[in-house]
Amino acid sequence: MMTTPRRALALATAGALALAACGEAPDEEPTDEVEETEDAEVDDEPDEDADDADAEDPDADDADDEADDEVAADAEDFQACQITDTGGVDDRSFNQTVWEGFQQAEEELGIEIAVLESESEADFDPNIRAFIDRGCDLIVTVGFLLGEATEQAAQENPEQLFAIVDFAFEDTYDNVREIVFETDEAGFLAGYVSAGTTETGTIGTYGGINIPTVSIFMDGYLAGAEYYNDEHGTDVAVEGWDGNDGLFTGDFESQDEGRRVTDSLLEGGADIIMPVAGPVGLGSATAIEDFGEGLLIWVDTDGYVSAPEFSDLMLTSVLKRMDVASFTVIEEVMNDEFEGGIFAGDLENEGVGIADFHDHEDTVPDEVKDALDDLEQGIIDGEISVDPADY
Repeated sequence: MMTTPRRALALATAGALALAACGEAPDEEPTDEVEETEDAEVDDEPDEDADDADAEDPDADDADDEADDEVAADAEDFQACQITDTGGVDDRSFNQTVWEGFQQAEEELGIEIAVLESESEADFDPNIRAFIDRGCDLIVTVGFLLGEATEQAAQENPEQLFAIVDFAFEDTYDNVREIVFETDEAGFLAGYVSAGTTETGTIGTYGGINIPTVSIFMDGYLAGAEYYNDEHGTDVAVEGWDGNDGLFTGDFESQDEGRRVTDSLLEGGADIIMPVAGPVGLGSATAIEDFGEGLLIWVDTDGYVSAPEFSDLMLTSVLKRMDVASFTVIEEVMNDEFEGGIFAGDLENEGVGIADFHDHEDTVPDEVKDALDDLEQGIIDGEISVDPADY
């Protein structure tokens, strides 16, 4: 199994592939959502010790109230700001998942949140500048393609705190939290499940853009299927990715392209398909519906929940818990606990995983389901490789 430092280094090295973003400032204003903090619950049971303390210090209650008011005021003044990749904040995938962490922080911590959506890579720099000018306490950029723009802004604005999802730099910056995920570990489990469930002996996958944060899912998926073949003497084929090259639509937006690629996989015999392309995967769902056969593996979120109109097609999902990560980094900044450098979500810290089988609990063979706990532990212990080159 590839260790966290090696994976982070691979992502950092690949960062040079990110394109420089430039262009005019976007017309749209940041979308704000503000919510006042709720009053804390009061314990109705009397506390004799507390009564004694109050008797000794009659100003104690006033001091506590002032401290509570100060915390609430600090929260209301705190601004957490998100910049999306081109998929938009409602992509039912990674941008949306990060935003859900922001919404949780708004509700539970009483902060102000805002988001700017990038319609193209030309919006990255202007969006970052807009939030720096706004005075955001934390700016979170989402997606591998924002790597270069975020790094440049962090270098030019050392007092501004940033976090970036799905990117690790070659250098470490005190003002940037780099959030990456070992999604090949969870993808391995999905590949094993798919290989053990397919009825045609062929499964498929494709990506939006051929970048490391996409292909890492596909690597794990391929390795999991190959491991299943080795363990069971089968010959399940994985179409769409060979460990080096495969099928890509070229963006994270065109559902028509997702449909086209999925049609080709279905016609080639694949009956379980994992798109790694954000909302492009919705095109896969419509293709499978029209074809009349096939199942989906969703990624990032639980597709059964995030795309309920296609819930009957969702075998499982490769989860990337970016909502937890974004909430955590916001809380770290508020508590003066922010540190620059890498956070890697993996199976061991539950930063990645696979979703329930929901409607397909009976579709997946019992022996496949029974093997998952041991597989997960084997990956955590380093006894099972998630690198397809090892099979």
